[in-house]
Amino acid sequence: MKEEIEKVLNDLDSLKCESLKEVEEARIKFLGKKGEITKLFEEFRTIAPEMKKEFGKQLNDLKQKTQAKIEELKGTASDSVSDKTALNDLTMPGYHYTLGSRHPVSIVRQEIADIFRKFGYDIAEGPEIEDDYHVFEALNFPPDHPARDMQDTFFVSTGHKDPILLRTHTSCVQVRCMETMPLPIRVICPGRVFRNEAISARAHCIFHQCEGLYIDEHVTFADLRQSILLFVREMFGPNTQIRMRPSYFPFTEPSSEVDVSCNICHGKGCNVCKGTGWLEILGCGMVDPNVLEASGIDSKKYSGFAFGMGLERIAMLKWQVNDLRHYFENDMRFLKEFGTSVEV
Repeated sequence: MKEEIEKVLNDLDSLKCESLKEVEEARIKFLGKKGEITKLFEEFRTIAPEMKKEFGKQLNDLKQKTQAKIEELKGTASDSVSDKTALNDLTMPGYHYTLGSRHPVSIVRQEIADIFRKFGYDIAEGPEIEDDYHVFEALNFPPDHPARDMQDTFFVSTGHKDPILLRTHTSCVQVRCMETMPLPIRVICPGRVFRNEAISARAHCIFHQCEGLYIDEHVTFADLRQSILLFVREMFGPNTQIRMRPSYFPFTEPSSEVDVSCNICHGKGCNVCKGTGWLEILGCGMVDPNVLEASGIDSKKYSGFAFGMGLERIAMLKWQVNDLRHYFENDMRFLKEFGTSVEV
């Protein structure tokens, strides 16, 4: 075996390759499944145990030297040299790289933020992994309240007093604002939320929300209605109308669902609005006194309103997108519809 190892070393020392093809042939000759070094390792299994230590070290050194030699030859082969020369040729035309455009959900989020900033709102954000208290209990969801079934929750940990979970809405950010911010409070809370729902054209387990909160003295439902009306006219056009329908949310009382006049048929009825002339856009209501008190705010002195909307839903209405899944598939053909791509 010692003579065979020396023979392979001599062959390596005299090995020369002019092209990458020859380098690959040399690699197969020495390191391939039927290569010379592979055969030596198979022979190594049959030698006496007292000799294994000596020859094992020599074989490993031989393999490492062979691998280093092959890498060295790859760098000096004519193919590589020509490639490097081509890359350094400043007279060759450059490569064109296409830059993508902004995602439609990001565009809508920025538009909403810009609109509410004009109304005097700040932007607030919070953790996506939350505790049960901020997501449910502080928002008037008692432990056994049936309203908890309205939101299928991804729990990170359970079995203790305050389980950890993926937030199902950004209302938990509003709770943190009420706990820490000085009054009056005027914020919007955009962010990603999670619910254990089947993925379809109209639902997804991951989506984005933007919720708003305004707390001050003498805030009324009329203030809420006017704020939403101003927002939808900024977003969808000055002729947009709203319709408010009674609804139920554990953290607001009274509560309402808000519809906007269809911006496609202008209220006449079409397949997008299903012939009604209206499209559901958000939920809202006056903040429940229990929610204010849970965050240490005097509900007899202060009142407020809250609202929440899905960003994907707003984008669907704004651009007449008929399938929610398009936002998550990263199809460049779809994403290019929302901005001009630039080549550099």
